Amino acid sequence: MLVVLDAFEVPPALRILARGLAWPFRWLGYRGDPSMPPVTRALTALGPAYVKFGQILSTRPDVVGGELAAQLRVLQDRLPPFPQAEARAEIARELGAGVDSLFSEFSEPVAAASIAQVHRARLREGGDAVAVKVLRPGIERAFRRDIDAFYLAAGVIEAFAPFSRRLRPRDVVAHFDSVVTAELDLRLEAASAAEFAATTRDDDGFRVPPVLWNLSARRVMTLGWAEGINAADLAAIDAAGLDRAALAERIMQSFLRHALRDGFFHGDMHQGNLKIAADGAILAYDFGIMGRIDAYTRRVYAEILMGFIRRDFRRVAEVHFEAGYVPADRSIDDFAMALRAVGEPIFGMDASRISMARLLAHLFEVTERFGMETRTELILLQRTMVVVEGVARMLDPHINIWKTSRPVVETYVAETIGPQAVLRDLGRTLRVLARFGPLLPGLTESALIRARNPQPAPAAGRGLPAVAWAGVGAAAALGLLWVVRALT
Repeated sequence: MLVVLDAFEVPPALRILARGLAWPFRWLGYRGDPSMPPVTRALTALGPAYVKFGQILSTRPDVVGGELAAQLRVLQDRLPPFPQAEARAEIARELGAGVDSLFSEFSEPVAAASIAQVHRARLREGGDAVAVKVLRPGIERAFRRDIDAFYLAAGVIEAFAPFSRRLRPRDVVAHFDSVVTAELDLRLEAASAAEFAATTRDDDGFRVPPVLWNLSARRVMTLGWAEGINAADLAAIDAAGLDRAALAERIMQSFLRHALRDGFFHGDMHQGNLKIAADGAILAYDFGIMGRIDAYTRRVYAEILMGFIRRDFRRVAEVHFEAGYVPADRSIDDFAMALRAVGEPIFGMDASRISMARLLAHLFEVTERFGMETRTELILLQRTMVVVEGVARMLDPHINIWKTSRPVVETYVAETIGPQAVLRDLGRTLRVLARFGPLLPGLTESALIRARNPQPAPAAGRGLPAVAWAGVGAAAALGLLWVVRALT
């Protein structure tokens, strides 16, 4: 942990405090796998929730250093597996049939992470190769223990460090709790995989393996086998003659396209969950963590990205205020200046020369200065963006993330902000009103009756109350819909 604090250039006083707080726990827990590097062993000994944290850090050698990132990469898919006999027993319990009756081949674990491990198998009927994912025994109890500890720690932090409350530690833990709970039900992961495959089916260079529903249950999931090179195996990628710079660009643009266009994105896109096909396509798997963002938030996020890309820091500041991300009593001009201080130094600079640790520290200072609270609805999006950028930078250390992002963001902005987008939004609004058409006459009549016989109220002003205007407006909008339909 102290190595991580050093990587983030944490002040010496805080490092001393962390050492002191950790000292009483030196004799608790267990030592972990002695064959692992010390930091990796410590995280696996602490529990599966801590492994998730290590997986994120493993994608950012620019933050924690290359040596530590390489050690942590073991956490992605090379943790000690549990015995095959236990996996076979779990499959039999969940699917109601023995492994030998379902599969003609069933391998030892080919990948093992914090929550589950994967076996390569071959269907007895049809002979297709598949990936069978099985949850670790007792994983639900282990995660519950970790989450309870996180809640306790968040409460202590909020109680003794008032400045941390704007970061909403307990809300962050609650968000993580909901994500993990969903990840422990493989039926939900199978549903996510099927939806993700549907939304990305027309994306060139990006593929999702199909779900085999008849061989999936709560603790077992079966997908088509994804044949390719692990995204972390740079030597194998080079040996296959694949263009790493093009792959880095494709990964970054795919994530942005899914997040902005679909509002549904892979929330755990580290190298252990990506393979590279022989034709250079990105093969994604492990859909336990998926993110959703609504249409309004997508537009806000796109405008912020577009502002940074165009170096229009005033517009970036305005969007933050319009969305309520920054308290209204703060200065837009001052916030724009602070954003310029963060953004300008990295434009035109080779990515390999950017200190992400310094940049993150600077951004944290800005958010603290302007009283910005943590937005729980954006936690997964922001976290995934950090991970995806780390994966892209590992493939191509010189990638320009702004130049890479620009085509996707500009396309989205052009399609969602402008006259055509306004007409499209109006059309969707009118369709919603049309569905409630039979109710509108009654609602309008009730509103007008209440307006004619108003109840005493302290509010000042005369005329129809808001509900009456809403009814009249709805009726007018419905009439407009009928006119549009008649004209078209």
